[in-house]
Amino acid sequence: MKQQADVVTRPGRWLALGVLVLAVLLIAVDATVLGLATPFLSEDLKPSGTQLLWIGDAYSFVLAGLLVSMGSLGDRIGRKRILLIGATAFGAVSVLNAYAHTAELMIVARALLGVAGATLMPATLALIRNLFHDPRERSVAIGIWGAAASAGMAIGPIVGGVLLENFWWGSVFLINLPVMAVLVVVGAKLLPESRNPEPGPWDLVSVVLSMVGMIGVVYAIKEFAAHGFAWPPVVAALVGALALYGFVRRQRRLPIPLLDLRLFRSRGFSSAVLADLLTILGLSGLIFFLSQYLQLVQERRPIEAGLAELPAAIGAIVAGLLAGQVARRFSVRAVVAGGLAAIGLALAALTTISQDTGYPLLGAALLVVGAGAGFSFTVTADVILAAVPKEEAGAASAVSETAYELGAALGIALLGSIVTGVYRDFTGPAGTPDAAHESLGGAVEVAAQLPPETAAALLDAARESFADGVSIAAGGGAAVLLATAIAAWFLLRGQQLSTAGGDEH
Repeated sequence: MKQQADVVTRPGRWLALGVLVLAVLLIAVDATVLGLATPFLSEDLKPSGTQLLWIGDAYSFVLAGLLVSMGSLGDRIGRKRILLIGATAFGAVSVLNAYAHTAELMIVARALLGVAGATLMPATLALIRNLFHDPRERSVAIGIWGAAASAGMAIGPIVGGVLLENFWWGSVFLINLPVMAVLVVVGAKLLPESRNPEPGPWDLVSVVLSMVGMIGVVYAIKEFAAHGFAWPPVVAALVGALALYGFVRRQRRLPIPLLDLRLFRSRGFSSAVLADLLTILGLSGLIFFLSQYLQLVQERRPIEAGLAELPAAIGAIVAGLLAGQVARRFSVRAVVAGGLAAIGLALAALTTISQDTGYPLLGAALLVVGAGAGFSFTVTADVILAAVPKEEAGAASAVSETAYELGAALGIALLGSIVTGVYRDFTGPAGTPDAAHESLGGAVEVAAQLPPETAAALLDAARESFADGVSIAAGGGAAVLLATAIAAWFLLRGQQLSTAGGDEH
């Protein structure tokens, strides 16, 4: 008990939180800057269409495949240790990304960055679970953690825009170095070590099954969305599903499993993870295409597009900081369901989007989306961490992060296929090349080589069709979010955030 009291009153815990927030902020920024750098990178490395897809996807595939394994490894060898190792690796591999001189090397560098990234996110949330034993303080800390992730997503395009307008594309990776250096030096001094006192072995068979399963499923989803039915993604889906089935069976048999499946017996834990997955599914596809809409339909510069998305970050930051207090005042289900319903209604408002939609509607919708997400994600993260013993915080955090990755893959695949399907059917001027129907970026490139009048007609038709696709996808996202809000209202019945001091486990 004495040791626990020391931790509760630890004077450096808020500074330590600052170090963890720095890691989250950087990962969130890194997730968004590559999209802006892709045109410049393509010009230098001359990747094929398939290689370009792998440059974009290698990071998320490996990240999704390794999150559970790395979260469990942190529980075993120490969360501080794995965070510092991961941060050092993240910085080193960022240099490899910046100076990759072939498309093949870039794909390998992105995959290695995914390995390093998989060590960071679960470790940051698990360390918060062990830094803050007082439930009220932990709610505030999780709110700050979530706000940093939201802010990073919005800051990414702005930082990327500034760097790309002044330096070469590799600069978007080199910015990681000073941040990771600060994280390692300060984190080594301030962060307390925490681990599972009886961890058991790190089962390599489970690690392989988890990675093959997640990568197979995520790859299949993305391929189906991009190219429709084909045998390679069907095979990948079957292999992935079999590997995940094997993973679950093995966890049930092992005396000390890599992932304790009994965590899912907690209704609060399972419901919060499911709510996160469906929320990201409904949001990610639309947010992904909204960035393209702002740049390619409304012709905003990257920095302008980034600034246009700032209301979402502002809403998320404010709501994230208030979420714990509001959930205790009312209830967990009221805040989560209310937040999800607010996002759903904001997405419903975006079904009216067109080429010339004014910014007040877009800005207001993004502000509501950010606030709803801030309330919902902060409270579900709190529920997930509070539902498990602190010894398993890393594995639980990894499950939460995996739900995000899977939700993002599903969202971009399902809602993205709606946008792409609607877009491809546009009617351009006679003789419009097929490349213009592949993507709006392709149409812009084709238009640059046409006579002004023909180019204007092509771009007008392409932009109108893309806006129609975004509008329909917004409707799909709204339906998913409103259904998830109703489900959360019933599934989270009776869930409460702790109000007493001390640790509840």
